[in-house]
Amino acid sequence: MFQSCVLRLFAAVAALLASAANCEDWTRFRGPNGAGQSDAKSIPTEWTEQDYNWQVELPGIGHSSPVIWKDKIIATSGDTDSATRYITCRRTSDGTEIWSRKFASVPHHLHTRNSYASSTPALDSQHVFLTWATPESYILLALDLEDGSEVWRVNLGPFKSQHGFAASPIVYRDSVIVANEQLGESFLAAYDAKTGVEKWRCRREGGVQTAYSVPCVFRGEDGGEQLIFHSTAHGISGLNPETGKLLWTIAVFNKRCVSSPVVAEGLVFGSSGQGGSGESLVAAKPGNGSTRKPEVAYEIKKSAPYVVTPVVYRDWIFVWHDGGVVSCHDVADGKLRWRQRVGRGFSGSPIRVGSNLYGITEDGQVVVLAAEPEFRLLAKNDLGEPSRATPAVADGRLYLRTETKLMSLGGR
Repeated sequence: MFQSCVLRLFAAVAALLASAANCEDWTRFRGPNGAGQSDAKSIPTEWTEQDYNWQVELPGIGHSSPVIWKDKIIATSGDTDSATRYITCRRTSDGTEIWSRKFASVPHHLHTRNSYASSTPALDSQHVFLTWATPESYILLALDLEDGSEVWRVNLGPFKSQHGFAASPIVYRDSVIVANEQLGESFLAAYDAKTGVEKWRCRREGGVQTAYSVPCVFRGEDGGEQLIFHSTAHGISGLNPETGKLLWTIAVFNKRCVSSPVVAEGLVFGSSGQGGSGESLVAAKPGNGSTRKPEVAYEIKKSAPYVVTPVVYRDWIFVWHDGGVVSCHDVADGKLRWRQRVGRGFSGSPIRVGSNLYGITEDGQVVVLAAEPEFRLLAKNDLGEPSRATPAVADGRLYLRTETKLMSLGGR
């Protein structure tokens, strides 16, 4: 009798944990801590047009990823001629619009693979945080999540870059964190989420290469947390998230940083590249700012990513190269398990859902692979138009974004 009760209790706890994993909000680029991870069990590997919960048209085009809080999903897009920025909030249940806003901007030079909506918003329970930039201004904007009204706005100054803007903010506790590493004045900064008041600023070296990576948080064995950034000028860096104090940095890159850092098994992973191809993926052991210096654990050079951020599952890191090749390596030492070509090219980053990997090719094919140390291609699903966005998952549903559409798939 006692054993039966214990088993039922364990089953109830397991079900609760699974439900919590499915219901977790997706509030930034690549979800919680930028890891691109979901334990949802209700996402198909293959589907047809009839399987979508809903599809909606977005104004203009964009490469940003959707973000979700509870029953609200936010997507951004931009007009290719006027540079007008559009922000739309919809119901996750049926895709109907709750509110939308548009902001006038100034047309300016962009890389052919960039857009006026390449930056992914970040959310907390009350706000939508957005960034965009022109050569004259770098805007950080907070909107009310309920009605889209403007709460506060900060201008970080001019933004100088060869290819335009694409950096995304994150929320850390009660702060909004932004990276501003460009050809002009550069810094990392934190702003109060409620008021927009600057809390700290860490000066960076400008004039080297613009960086587009989105920071994440590293948690050490002692429970201490660090903000992780990477750029050409400074390599991989760890900062105190409360004060902005630089704890350590390790110079490991000589090319542009577009992909974002990820953390796993006590390591920080970051990459750099140029001209559509990665130079190297570096696994670094973080320092602590006092007794331990950072060091390189290993590097992956062949098929390293440039724009695409890798994803980790169990003991393996899956590296999606921009040119369409995917490789699987052991997290501990970088040992190659397999390397296969799966598509024509990637700009969006993969995510892990359950025991599968989902990544969207630039021509709109959702490639589904088994997250295993043996290669298995499970499916390719055609979205019908190009995409450079990363998928999102919340409450057991997968959200996909093409240049002009937003769609929902799966369910509990």
